[in-house]
Amino acid sequence: MVLVTLTGILYVGTRLALQAPAIVTGPQISLDAAALPWYAALSLARMSAAYALSLVFSLIYGYYAARNRRAEQVMIPLLDVLQSVPILSFLPVVLLSLSVLLPTAVAAELAAVVLIFTSQVWNLTFSVYQSTRTVPTELREAAAVFRFGAWFRLKYVELPFAANGLVWNSVMSWAGGWFFLMAAEMFTVGSRDFRLPGLGSYLSTAAQAGDLHAIGLGVATMIAIVVALDQLLWRPLLAWAQRFNLETVESEHAPQSWFHDQLVRAWLLERFIGKVWTPVIERLDRRWQVPHTPVMIGREKSGAARRDWRVRLIAAAAGIGLLYLTLSAGRLLATLPLAAWLDIAIGLGATLLRVAAALLIAAAWTIPVGVAIGTRPRLAAVLQPFAQIAASVPATALFPILLLALLHLPGGLNLAAVLLMLLGSQWYLLFNVIAGASAIPQDLRDTTALLRLSPVERWRTLLLPALFPYAITGAITAVGGAWNVSVVAEYVQFAGKTHAITGIGAVISRATAEGDFALLLAATLTMVVTVVLLNRLFWQPLYRLAEARYRME
Repeated sequence: MVLVTLTGILYVGTRLALQAPAIVTGPQISLDAAALPWYAALSLARMSAAYALSLVFSLIYGYYAARNRRAEQVMIPLLDVLQSVPILSFLPVVLLSLSVLLPTAVAAELAAVVLIFTSQVWNLTFSVYQSTRTVPTELREAAAVFRFGAWFRLKYVELPFAANGLVWNSVMSWAGGWFFLMAAEMFTVGSRDFRLPGLGSYLSTAAQAGDLHAIGLGVATMIAIVVALDQLLWRPLLAWAQRFNLETVESEHAPQSWFHDQLVRAWLLERFIGKVWTPVIERLDRRWQVPHTPVMIGREKSGAARRDWRVRLIAAAAGIGLLYLTLSAGRLLATLPLAAWLDIAIGLGATLLRVAAALLIAAAWTIPVGVAIGTRPRLAAVLQPFAQIAASVPATALFPILLLALLHLPGGLNLAAVLLMLLGSQWYLLFNVIAGASAIPQDLRDTTALLRLSPVERWRTLLLPALFPYAITGAITAVGGAWNVSVVAEYVQFAGKTHAITGIGAVISRATAEGDFALLLAATLTMVVTVVLLNRLFWQPLYRLAEARYRME
């Protein structure tokens, strides 16, 4: 049903895109260094708007899916399929269709925020859902003993338990969002220029002009923003979230933040909490907390659905509409010649090989480095901040530099495409491995030391089994990122020239540039079906194996 719905939505977007203006004039992007602060502020505003939407959606969707058994049966499979869909392949259809309905500037801004939102929201939602599902039984029993209602249970049990994972996933979501922001800000479709003033369009314009000085300034500005966010936002949040860890012994190497320490002692913040925040929360407590409400320890069961004639009529109408849209999309796909389908099949195989190569290279270095960081606190204190900063620098910002270095080598663009996929996906695997290694109980580490296990035996009996669930989760996310990057990596316009290699991403980009919407629809659906099938037939069995055999209990 999700696939049918996606097909219908894509078809509607494609039909609207056919009516898009033939020529769209984009803004003039200045390469003057004085314009960079304004461009950086615009990019940061788009990222903040998308993250705010993602956080609100995640808290509502993830919490409701975890607490309602009947809703979970629909919401979680829907979420699983949607997070497997390559986002960049939808950008042309979304942007062109919105340009028909809205002014061009508004359509471009809205499409950019939607694209960033869809890159950030899935892992945040899964984090909220999994945290709510895995609240320890003793905490639920304590909430029942104190007769907490839904509001107090959320405030004192479920949100605190989810805080640490939510902060870490926010770091990862924000890092991934930079990549899609760059892609949205530098987007063009043939003679239609949908670029937005921002760091992405600045770097794209500098690359087209071959201006290495401007490229360096743009990358330096991006790194400065990432470092500032790390110091002023993420590290303070990570230090603050440590108070919600379930530990019997205080960690000797908890995350530290100089800015967090300053905020704790700040008189202005203390006044704000005392005069504004606390009264608001107390007012919500009085309004939403029902006293003496019995609380269920397990999940809430939804009541029986009332299947009246109106619900059935709406469902039937929706089904007929989706069937009509699917048949219409089928007619559009039938206009493609056999050669186009052959190009899609060959491109799919080539991109699959590049994705597999990027994943193997990522696993080869992220697993040992992640274990070293996760099991050695002193090393983590030095390397973890650098890893967070490096993960936040978008791969698209570095791509012009990679192209300059690799384009003249044998197989240069193939190598550059694999490297860009690696830069866009390896951090998801690294952070999951770090989380898995740091979660290994200290008593198991001490046991392996007492038994004098060799390094090989230690990896075989402790480290690899403990890391398996985290590595599978990281690999699923990394592969999804690599498929997305293929749309940018396999078809590149650089210094006034177009460079392309065989791949499904190149087919999508070429169809976008030429306005071939039938080919765009076919290639996008082929990529969607492939990614979903890989998740269902390969990754999910491994995920079930991890849950059944390698749980830390």
